[in-house]
Amino acid sequence: MSSTVTSTRRMTLRQSLALVWRTLRSMRTALVLLLLLGVAAVAGSLVPQVGTSNARILAMFRDHPLRADIYDKLGLFDVFGSWWFTLIYTLLLISLAACLFPRTRAMVRNIRSRPQPSRELDGMRHYAVRPVAAEPERAIADARRVLRRRFFRVAGSNGGGPPALAAEKGLAREVGSLLFHWSFFLILVGMVWGKGTGFTGQAVIVEGQTWTEAAANYDGRINEGRFTGDGDHSGVRIHVDDFTATYRIPSGIPEDFVTHAALYDANGGYVRTVDIRVNHPAEIDGVKFYQFGYGWAPVVDVRQDGEPIASGPVVCTQGPPPPGVSALQLPWNCVVKLPTLTPQVGIRFELWPDSRGLYALLQTGRAMPMLTQFAPVMTYTAYRGDLRAELVQNATVLDTTGMRRWKQGVIGAGETKDLGSGLSVSFPDLRQYTVLEVKRDRGLWIMFLAALLILVGLLPALYSSRRKLWVTAEPDGRGSVVKVGGFALQRRSQFEEEFAKLVDELTGTSRDRVGAL
Repeated sequence: MSSTVTSTRRMTLRQSLALVWRTLRSMRTALVLLLLLGVAAVAGSLVPQVGTSNARILAMFRDHPLRADIYDKLGLFDVFGSWWFTLIYTLLLISLAACLFPRTRAMVRNIRSRPQPSRELDGMRHYAVRPVAAEPERAIADARRVLRRRFFRVAGSNGGGPPALAAEKGLAREVGSLLFHWSFFLILVGMVWGKGTGFTGQAVIVEGQTWTEAAANYDGRINEGRFTGDGDHSGVRIHVDDFTATYRIPSGIPEDFVTHAALYDANGGYVRTVDIRVNHPAEIDGVKFYQFGYGWAPVVDVRQDGEPIASGPVVCTQGPPPPGVSALQLPWNCVVKLPTLTPQVGIRFELWPDSRGLYALLQTGRAMPMLTQFAPVMTYTAYRGDLRAELVQNATVLDTTGMRRWKQGVIGAGETKDLGSGLSVSFPDLRQYTVLEVKRDRGLWIMFLAALLILVGLLPALYSSRRKLWVTAEPDGRGSVVKVGGFALQRRSQFEEEFAKLVDELTGTSRDRVGAL
């Protein structure tokens, strides 16, 4: 016991590193690390993650502070960005590389080498002796042609003694297995490269506007990879001409959402016109635009004593519909804030793209689905006071804590309302906006290559097997005696019948055999 402790204490740094390296080179270690990675991924899918479920994380801190604090210290709210997940991932990559590189070198040597001869054929699992009428050299030449026709790699003996052949096939199975493992390694590399240097965000673009792909233009609706920098954004531009949403009448089931747009490169040069639909994205410079959603953007013009102080389209949003109510029956809400006025003014709008929906609500208590634009109207409520602009706020939310209600009313498209104190509001036009999901993933081509390698690797694994065969021909008084030995590394039960047929073909059973020993 004491000797063991002494030897452990005397282990040098070099010996420790060698032990770690030997451990990482084991395929068993790679499997354990893969299992740990899978467990971590499960934890990441069960626990809300930063950037995707921020509201759930805040709710957990509010309702279960102790559990949330433990999760936070363990890094469970950001599993895929935590130090321990990165460590497991890195060790798995190193372990796989340490296993695959030696196997690859050995495979290359195996491919470049010639089948080796064997002298003791009678000790093999499958062995047969047959007399033939041909001379030994002719028998071996015939055997060479037969084996090559069956896709064996063949090499003749170079030493003294009777003529002999060594043959093998099925090496593609080993190559396929190696390709399969390399493809898994590439998948891991592709995920790191693609997600680490890529991003996913949402762009809200009103009809008639041009949007430039830059980090600042996502208004916080972007998730960037850990290694993504400002230089990874392309600067390409997209100009939305118009958006079209069609529904099946009278069911209201969505039929088609189309964004008609023009793409421009980072220098502003026109590239092409595209129609972006669900599952039909547009791509430019590695950036893909997917159709994600849409909404309404009324053009609001606010003037003070005839001078414009706010003008342009205002993006409206919807809250979640209550049970039994379709989103098409809900109005759209938007806000205009006027911090330059004294006192400050905030106006909350409620947009009804189809005024018949509002009239139906007033008459029957239930709004009708608004499938298209028809005589749009907006109800408005104006507040005066402190907008609390020094606080971080959502642009679509009006904080009325320090304000009091001032004016309210209804305004239709093309109308102007006087709020008093020289302030007027106009509703000249109603537009739509499109929500595009913008993605960039540089690792997709690596993942595609890995998928091809998986298919290429599986095919030989399914349809080929390793076989090794040796043939010798010794002279006798009437011709030659051909000895055949061999074995199978896979599918051994099938090789017995295959071996018998192969022996018959090698010795020309139907033509040259003169007897059996």
